[in-house]
Amino acid sequence: DQNLDTFSPERRAAVLVETLPYIQRFRGSVIVVKLGGNAMVDDDLAARFAEDIVLMHSVGIRPVVVHGGAPQIGAMMDRLGLEAEFRDGLRVTDADTLDIARMVLVGKVNREIV
Repeated sequence: DQNLDTFSPERRAAVLVETLPYIQRFRGSVIVVKLGGNAMVDDDLAARFAEDIVLMHSVGIRPVVVHGGAPQIGAMMDRLGLEAEFRDGLRVTDADTLDIARMVLVGKVNREIV
């Protein structure tokens, strides 16, 4: 487990010494962090991500979270009986797919994060 609470006092001190230059460098800065859709379907990863965001905020870093949602969009399209079209590994977003993406990202994914 990578939780700081489980580390020995010596290990905690080493981690803090290692991170202090980054905290000092980025304090007051806006940092954009992407939370991928695949990470959101794993409750443990999502919880750790939230803890990291809280930590950044508590040391004066101003995180802005940008989230994905491809697995969630794909699942909704499956439920609606629609097939996603991909070209060169990228989803082709027609008007119907865009409506579904908005519905999923704004109505579900964003609310789960916030």
